Amino acid sequence: MKLLLLLALVGLAQGLQTRVPLRKMKSLRQRLQEQGLLESYLEQHPYNLAAKYFPGIAVEPLENYMDDEYFGTISIGTPPQEFTVVFDTGSSNLWVPSVYCSSPACRNHNRFNPAESSTFLSTNDTLFIAYGTGSMTGVLGYDTVNVAGINVRNQIFGLAETEPGDFFYYTPFDGILGLAFPSIASSGATPVFDNMMMENLVDRQLFSVYLSRDSQGGSFVLFGAIDPYYTTRGISWIPLSAETYWQISMESVSISGTPVSCSLGCQAIVDTGTTLLAVPIRAFRTLMKRLGASSSGEISCEAIRTLPDLIFHINGREFPVPPRAYVLRSNGYCTLGLQGMDVPTEEGELWILGDVFIREYYVIFDRANNKVGLSRL
Repeated sequence: MKLLLLLALVGLAQGLQTRVPLRKMKSLRQRLQEQGLLESYLEQHPYNLAAKYFPGIAVEPLENYMDDEYFGTISIGTPPQEFTVVFDTGSSNLWVPSVYCSSPACRNHNRFNPAESSTFLSTNDTLFIAYGTGSMTGVLGYDTVNVAGINVRNQIFGLAETEPGDFFYYTPFDGILGLAFPSIASSGATPVFDNMMMENLVDRQLFSVYLSRDSQGGSFVLFGAIDPYYTTRGISWIPLSAETYWQISMESVSISGTPVSCSLGCQAIVDTGTTLLAVPIRAFRTLMKRLGASSSGEISCEAIRTLPDLIFHINGREFPVPPRAYVLRSNGYCTLGLQGMDVPTEEGELWILGDVFIREYYVIFDRANNKVGLSRL
C-alpha cells in the first residue's frame, strides 16, 4: 500500500525554491516476505554493493532496496507524463522506462512515450548503466522535466530500452533522478540540478533532504533552500573530499568511547540511494559481534533498549546514530541496518552513509561551497 507522507507546512521566504514531497512505501522485502518469495528471490539475485562506487562505467546497483524506500514524483514532456523516481545523491543520471522497452520490468511501470510529447528532441546517443543485479540500456533524449513546479527545459535523460531480468520488475519506482556531480554522469549527461542552477531556477545552489523516521512525517527534497524548521539545533558544515559523489572524510567510528573502525581516518559517501549503512567488511564483522547479531544480521528486538549508539566522528564533531535507527523492524523480526562492503580507495576504507544515517539528520547538499550540512533532528 502506498502511503503519501503529507508535506510539513513551514514558513519559508519567498523565492525560487521547490519542495518535492516523498512517500515511504512498503519495502520490497516486506512484499516478497508476504508472498513467500523472499528466500528464492535473494538466491537468484546476488548483488555487489561495492559496484556502485568503482570507477569506470557508471554504476547504480540500487542496493538495499528491500527495506524502507522513499520516492517522489516528477513529470517529463508536454503534456506531462508522470514517473515515480528515487532522488539519488549517489548517482548523476536521470532515466525512466520508455515505450521502446519490452522487458517485463518496463511493462509493469510507467513508460515515457516520445510521440506524445511536443517538446521531445531525440539523439543518436546511447546510455548503458550497469547494476549489481543487472543493467539497463537505452537512448538519450531531451525534454522538459518538471520537478514540483520547476520546469527544466531541454533536460537530457535516458529512455530505457532494455531492463534485463526481473530485478526492476519488483521495484515500486519507475526510474532514477541522480543528484551527484556531473563528473560521474554516464554518457556525459548534465544532471537535473546542474541545469536548475545554470538556468537560475533556484534561489541558492543547494538542496536539502528530510527523511521521516516513520509513516507520519513529511519526507521531502527541497531545491534551492534550507528549511529553518529543521535546523533549530544548528548546522555542522563538512567540506567535501571529492566532487564526484557527496564524499566526506571521517576521523573514526566508535562505540561506547572505543574506536571500532576507521581509526586512522577514512572516507564516507552520503547517499540517499542506499537504504542501509554500508560498512567495510572487517568493521562489519566487528560490529555484528559487538552488537550481538547473528551472521545474517538478525537481532533480538528486546536488545534495542540496551544497545549503544554508533558514533561517527566527522570534521571534529560527533554524529550519533542510535539503535532505534540502525535496527530495522519488519513483521516482528529485527535486523541490523548494516551491510558489509569493501571498496578499494586511495584514501583507505569507504563507508556509505545511507538512509539509516540520513533519517537522524536534516542534510543539506551545498553545491556552491562543496559542503554537506548536518542538523540533528
